[in-house]
Amino acid sequence: MNNSETFKRLSITKKVPLCRLFSVACSCTRTNLNMLAAQADRVMELGEWEERWQENRIGFHQPHIHKLLEKNVDQLFAGRTGVCCFFPLCGKALDMKWVADLGHSVVGVEISEKAIRQFFEENKLAYREEPVPAIPGAKVFKSSEKNITLYQCDLYSFSSSFEGKFGAIWDRGSLVAINPGDREKYASLIISLMAKDCRYLLDTFLYNPELFKGPPFLVPNEQVHSLFGESCDIELLQSVDSFTDKHRAWGVDYLTENMHLLTLKSN
Repeated sequence: MNNSETFKRLSITKKVPLCRLFSVACSCTRTNLNMLAAQADRVMELGEWEERWQENRIGFHQPHIHKLLEKNVDQLFAGRTGVCCFFPLCGKALDMKWVADLGHSVVGVEISEKAIRQFFEENKLAYREEPVPAIPGAKVFKSSEKNITLYQCDLYSFSSSFEGKFGAIWDRGSLVAINPGDREKYASLIISLMAKDCRYLLDTFLYNPELFKGPPFLVPNEQVHSLFGESCDIELLQSVDSFTDKHRAWGVDYLTENMHLLTLKSN
């Protein structure tokens, strides 16, 4: 049983004093945050990610639309039309074309040029490429048919000076993929890219990091709040058991997937 289940059972199935519930909640929080130490020093260089794409070691790629995105797409767009949606570390996610097909525009950032070219080619989308003078060595790929623009560069070289701020962000496989030591820098970047009405869907994982070194990395709910809580209101939309044989092969014995909705605080 994980910590959240322990707390839930104590609060629902037993008449437990409030002080005891508070103690359990604090214990759960400390345990989850302490578990971060197992991966704190883990570092993946950009070249390692490019190597994975070159060798087709891309088990993180999903050959279908993400089910939690489909289920929560109304939370992402909230009835708005023509929203510009940002995909950090986008890979060749099919989610991008699906969002564009809904009538929105898409901007993504990805280090692997191979991933970007495969996205356009596998979706049979014509595209053009251009250099990005402000980022040495970077390129931008633009669809000729859909409103999809993908930057091939280091994520931390990207800023709102290129495409403005975004009305939506879909973060599947980005926060959980960056080096744990870079999370504060990452959060600052994402917040800087959020328009006032931005709705940011963030997908995170819970598992025992002592059994799997990652990536994807453990991101406890408590850390989501510590990273974004000063600037954003945060709502946990879903918490689902996503454990499969793939995760069993990692050596873990459970995996919980959490979907968060972040919006900028009005003040």
